[in-house]
Amino acid sequence: MAAPRTDRARPAATSTDVVLVAYDGSACARGALEHVARCLRSTHVVVVSVWAPLVVQTAQLATMWGELSVVGWAGEDHPADRYAETQARLLAEEGAGVATALGLQATAATQPAAGGVWTGIVDAAEEHQADIIVTGTRSLHGLRSLLHASVSQQVLHNSTRPVLVVPAGCP
Repeated sequence: MAAPRTDRARPAATSTDVVLVAYDGSACARGALEHVARCLRSTHVVVVSVWAPLVVQTAQLATMWGELSVVGWAGEDHPADRYAETQARLLAEEGAGVATALGLQATAATQPAAGGVWTGIVDAAEEHQADIIVTGTRSLHGLRSLLHASVSQQVLHNSTRPVLVVPAGCP
């Protein structure tokens, strides 16, 4: 009978061509990038930050409150949209810098959300032909978890691509 293994060797990293990492600047998003660097061999990492056009944000509020009108806003080049896209670009570039510092070949990308943030992540994965989507979690519990939709959960349930969800605090 063979003796049990005690060396606990780490299995070889999994190889993928394109990894899409959702990045919002949080510690959880940084943790997801660290996990990718440690566990996945990738030809390329796309760090995406999603932004919501004003018309989408307004429509979401209108759905909640049933009072607001978005007539006349659709398709307009609103200053709030330019600002949101610029902030998303800066976040994505920050994330790509973190990924590069971790030894990954990375590019920054932004994606407008047609609905919730999760739709932007799923759309970006399709656009970049990602082999896998990686996202972190915020670890909301109790009442907060009921009031706030989980982006990672929505990506997991609505994507046609494999999804890796890295829990908050994952080593």
